Formats: sequence, structure tokens, C-alpha cells
Amino acid sequence: MALHVARSLADVDAGQWNALLGRGAPFLRHEFLIALEQSGCATAETGWDAQHLLVTDADGRLTGAMPLYLKAHSWGEFVFDFAWAEAYRRAGLRYYPRLCSAVPFTPATGPRLLTRDADARATRQVLVEAAREHARALGVSSLHVLFPDPPDRRDFEDAGMMPRLDCQFHWHNAGYGSFDDFLAGFTAEKRKKLRRDRRRVAEAGITHRTMHGEDLDDALIERIFLLHARTFARFGNPPYLNLDFFRRLARALPRALVVELAIRRGEVIACSVSLRSEQTLFGRYWGANGDYHSLHFETCLYRGIEYCIREGLARFEPGTQGEHKLLRGFTPAPVWSLHEFADRRFAAAIAVWLKREQAEQRAYLRAAMGHLPFRRADIPARLPADVRNCLAAED
Repeated sequence: MALHVARSLADVDAGQWNALLGRGAPFLRHEFLIALEQSGCATAETGWDAQHLLVTDADGRLTGAMPLYLKAHSWGEFVFDFAWAEAYRRAGLRYYPRLCSAVPFTPATGPRLLTRDADARATRQVLVEAAREHARALGVSSLHVLFPDPPDRRDFEDAGMMPRLDCQFHWHNAGYGSFDDFLAGFTAEKRKKLRRDRRRVAEAGITHRTMHGEDLDDALIERIFLLHARTFARFGNPPYLNLDFFRRLARALPRALVVELAIRRGEVIACSVSLRSEQTLFGRYWGANGDYHSLHFETCLYRGIEYCIREGLARFEPGTQGEHKLLRGFTPAPVWSLHEFADRRFAAAIAVWLKREQAEQRAYLRAAMGHLPFRRADIPARLPADVRNCLAAED
């Protein structure tokens, strides 16, 4: 094996990179990552300096890879470590830059150790140790692996990295034939409230249309971006993504890009933007030109559920946070990150803090179960194995 560091995905063959992914993980596809880079959204200038690790065989064929960035800040990661950065600052130490294995602006669990063969144990170990060694060689404060899938999490944890637990809310398809079939498992009161949400949108004269990237012309893409940017501006922030990125994404992943348009009196007034794999819909971006009662729920959640039922997708991950999703049939889902610190004093202190936080997160997951809209007797059967295992684990 030979190990390389790629400072740009433009230097990596797209076919060989994608061959490491199989058919899943749309956010890790070469097309998605290079669109972020070439549009200027994720570059060294914006704090995402590519340091991707590549493993090749004797013939120069790519056999393993790890997305990796030298980060000048923690924005766009969705694993919040600002308190750690502040503690470093108060101690007179530099927290930034640091190394981070993640997909920019994307809090979706997925592989971080990419290998041509899922059982390529040696390649996986090379990547884990290479990431740790690269952090030491650069002299950075720390290494972080965000939202890894279970096999990768175990590999990094076995290497000594510290796990951190967080919670999202995901929807799971139990073979529903329709949205009403899904609602049949709700208590009568919760079912009534959800139907009222949908009725309010319809009574406001708002209709919806589902489109894929290949259906979008330049005018619609610009409208989608402007709605997205307007929503960021309402909270006083510039958007992470620009119009060029949306244009590139629609061209590069035409079937993976899923857009819900909300239309009133012939005008597109709101939209949600998602990506899909063969099994999962990932809700990502939302935008609207004003406040409309229940429209966010309809566009970003209910329409996504209907899409999954219609397309036979097993799972819907609508993004981070949002306890309101519980009442709409999304169940708590544990998500993880891994962390390693060069300074032993900070490593010891953060280890104690992470253990306490993990106990609090497990308690939160258990408490969240009490707010699900399903009939009590049905809830255990609706929980996926990763949730049951997390709740059963000792704090």
C-alpha cells in the first residue's frame, strides 16, 4: 500500500473514489464533494482545507480513502465544540486549526473509512492510524470524526478516540402503503393534530410539486437558492452554500436531488431540498419567502414521509435538532462523533465531561420516548436496533 494526501478532489479519479462507496452515501460521492469545492463553498478560504487521505495498491489503484479537512473553525459541522475552543483560549492555547473527517455542512451518518472491500481490515487500520499521524505531523490540537457509521465508529474507538453521543430524530418505514396507513398507528388526539397541520396548508391555497434535479431549469434553481438564502438572512447569517453549488448539484446528481416546491397563486413560495440514496432520504435545506402556518412541517416533513412511502425508502433523516419531529412520528436516533486531543491535560478533562454528557444524552433519549405520538404498546416495535441498544447500554 501507498498513502497519499489529496489537497483537492480534482486530483482524484471520480470513478475510483465512487467505487469505494457502493450505491449509497450521496454526500460522499465525488460529484457532491467536488461541487462544494469548485463552487467555493468548502475551500481553504472558507475554513475547509482538504487533506483527504488516499490508499493505493501497487498498480496505483485507489483501495481506500478518508475525507479529511484542516478546519479553521467549527461552523458547518453540527457537532458543537465551541466550549472546548473557549477553554483552550482561556488556557492560552490554540484550538484551531484542527483536523476533521466530515462532510461539509452535512450532519448525516455515513462511512468515513472508504474501502473497496468492506472487509479490507488492513486498509481501514492504515487510514485510522494515518489520520492520527497526520494530526501529529501538522501539530494541530485535535482530530475529530463526525457522524461515522457503526463499523467506522468502532474502529476509531478501538484506536483510542473518545466517543461523543448526540440525538437526532429519524423516520422509519414499516412497510406503509400510504400516509394514512402511517397515521393509523397514532393516538386519536395526535392523528387529529397532524391532519389539522396539513389542512391549514391546503386551506391557504398552497399546493406542492415534487421534482428531481433533472427537472429543474436555471430559473427554478435560482429561485430555490434565493429562498434558501432568505431563510439564513432572517437569522442574520449568510448561507453556507451559493447558487453555483446548487447548479452543479442539479447537474451532477440529477436523480439523487429531491426538491419539494410549495406553490401559491402560481408562485414558488417555499421549498425543501433533500438528497436520497437507494434506502434513505436526507432532508437538508429549507427556504421560504415568509411565514405560513404549518408550511415547514408539510414541506420538510410530511411530504418527505410521503416520498419515502411512494418510493419504498426505508428511512428519512431530516437533519439535526427539532423536538417537534417527535410528535410527527420521528423517533429518537443516537448519532456519534469521535475525538482525540494532543494535550493530555485537556484530553483527560474532556474524557470526564464526555462521560457525564453521554449519561445525560441517554436520559434524554429515554425521556423523548414519552413524547412519541404512537399508541404506547406499539412503541417498542417501532424502535430500530441502534436505538434499543443505546438505551440499554450502561451510562
